[in-house]
Amino acid sequence: MTGKERARLRAQANSLEPVFQIGKGDISDALIKQTADALKKRELIKIRALLESIHETPRQLADKLSEATGAEVVQVIGGSIVLYKENSELRAAEAEKAKRKKEAQKKAKLKARQNEAKKYPQRAGQTDKRDPAQKKTQAESRGVHAGKGRAPAARGVGAKGSAPRTRTTKSGNKLRNS
Repeated sequence: MTGKERARLRAQANSLEPVFQIGKGDISDALIKQTADALKKRELIKIRALLESIHETPRQLADKLSEATGAEVVQVIGGSIVLYKENSELRAAEAEKAKRKKEAQKKAKLKARQNEAKKYPQRAGQTDKRDPAQKKTQAESRGVHAGKGRAPAARGVGAKGSAPRTRTTKSGNKLRNS
């Protein structure tokens, strides 16, 4: 194990809670079996050695556990022991999970593009199928006067030079709209 790998594992182990405690019973066959199972499942585990009740140093306990389980000792600080054992099956499962996640993201992105193409056909390179005579210019569709670059003035609402708008009734009387 290189120094960089060990440093990365120590950093990951900082946030781990101890999985087991070693006390006055020292290292038993049950502890070794449970430690091996935990290493299969997690790869990196932390074990707490109760300094008041053990007969050996934490370093000696870590060496015994690593021999019995085939793990590597990452660090021993005080009563904390960190062990690591690579599990190729776990790595393969994680790689497969990451691959499925990436494929799902790819499918979601493709579906979003297809939905956008249905919603906005011009963006997708499709042609506009409306009759050319019915097409409005972009400025007209926004309500902007094509010649002046601004909205046309409303009649009778104070536009300069325009007369108030009137309507004629059936009897011929002119009424001003208000």
